[in-house]
Amino acid sequence: MSPRTLHLTPDHVALTRRVVERRPEDSGGWTELDEAGIADATAGIIAQRPPGPLWVFAYGSLIWKPIFEPLRHIPAAARGWHRAFCIELTSWRGTPDAPGLMMGLLPGGTCKGLAQEVAEDAVGDVVEALVRRETPFRELLPAQGWIRLDTGEGPLTALVYYAPPPEEDLRADLTLAETAAMIAQACGHAGSSAEYLQETVAALESHGIRDRHLWQLQRQVAEMIERTYPGASTLKGR
Repeated sequence: MSPRTLHLTPDHVALTRRVVERRPEDSGGWTELDEAGIADATAGIIAQRPPGPLWVFAYGSLIWKPIFEPLRHIPAAARGWHRAFCIELTSWRGTPDAPGLMMGLLPGGTCKGLAQEVAEDAVGDVVEALVRRETPFRELLPAQGWIRLDTGEGPLTALVYYAPPPEEDLRADLTLAETAAMIAQACGHAGSSAEYLQETVAALESHGIRDRHLWQLQRQVAEMIERTYPGASTLKGR
């Protein structure tokens, strides 16, 4: 399956970038994990791991911005879940004035991604790196969990991030147009939300994974950028 050409291109993304300084208040009042907290979280995950190899479910940025070299990866599907831009960001890839969105997993449907196998001698280092990147604040620890995946080699259980419990305050009520509008405008100290979307869809396409909702979303974001940013009209039809 050949990758399709995205409507949302790196040229579109470049228009959404701007310099945003990281501020102390960007932590949102959350408690940053110290080294002891990181060690405890790492040990807790390792203690909970199921028998056999450790697998990590990559369905977004872990595909295009990995922090470890998998022993191998295989196509996998999480039944009963779907990926969605549903976590509001007032820092990182957004600001309080123009919040961005990050992907999470919401109930319903099927989410196709990659199951990444961790080499046994790298488990400790990989889990610690995941804790530092994905759950650097104590309040984010509930966003880590275990998920059942269907693969061509049979079912397996994998470590997953950003599958928060239902009581979390998510933006699960956004329409496609509302989601696109937020992503098209948001940028924080780590980059723009449009970049996150573009990289994710491109990575999924490169692995033969087609997400109809994200495909529609990237097209709408591209169109909004073309209407909003000066000089963007030259990007139409590219």
